[in-house]
Amino acid sequence: MNQNVGDSSAQRSAGRVLDVEKPGLSAANRSLERGIEILRAFRPGAALLGNAELAERTGLPKATVTRLTQTLVGIGMLQPDPPTRAYRLAPGVLSLAHSMRSGSAVLSIASPLMRATAEANKINVGLAAPDRDEMVYLESIRYNRRPSLRSVVSGQRVPMELTSLGRAYLYSAPEPRRKALLGHFRRLRRTQWRTLGPEIEASLRCMEESGYCAASWQAEVVAVATSLVVHGAHYALNVSVSTLDPFDETVRELATRLLALKAGIERALDLASDT
Repeated sequence: MNQNVGDSSAQRSAGRVLDVEKPGLSAANRSLERGIEILRAFRPGAALLGNAELAERTGLPKATVTRLTQTLVGIGMLQPDPPTRAYRLAPGVLSLAHSMRSGSAVLSIASPLMRATAEANKINVGLAAPDRDEMVYLESIRYNRRPSLRSVVSGQRVPMELTSLGRAYLYSAPEPRRKALLGHFRRLRRTQWRTLGPEIEASLRCMEESGYCAASWQAEVVAVATSLVVHGAHYALNVSVSTLDPFDETVRELATRLLALKAGIERALDLASDT
């Protein structure tokens, strides 16, 4: 499967309204939420954005965006670019991301085991978490022998509905969240849903029956994923290769390694929680 992934930022950002239990926000909290929406508007390929572009991407009034970008510059989250009258993310944002990664107990335990599996089997291993209607890589370790045109790094986003990572998460997600997301994807991918909907359902059945699911949303890349739930937090773990070998045979080989890795991570997490 190689679905079109050219969704606009406005379409993808619709995922923010999917929270099934969202408390009422005070005016101060709304300002905070809107400020974070502005930071979220910056993506690879959209590193420099002006107030008009930010207003379009966030759906906020331009006057609100202008006020909030000034505040974000003042607290070191945005940097102005005077020649273009636009903004880019400031180093303070990277510092926050580093603090998240270095403070993650799951990453500190899982990363060495992921690296050992990737190196021993010459495959790629990734760990991701859901963010709205996408999956965000927390760790990506690449040891595939065959060169790939696609390089995956920590912080990179992939579509939830098209990937094995996303479908593994959908299986483990609370039912209200899963239903809301599936409804969102049905609207987002309405011209493709006749094919995509059954593919997602098949992935969910495979998760139920075998503990993993597979997808090949990019040419010559096979990925197999499973869910990982740690103290109520949802993650997805995957292994992948760039290969010309038969799909089913590759999936069986990868699934064996994936489930062994998941079991090892869960054992290590249990031991850590007992100490």
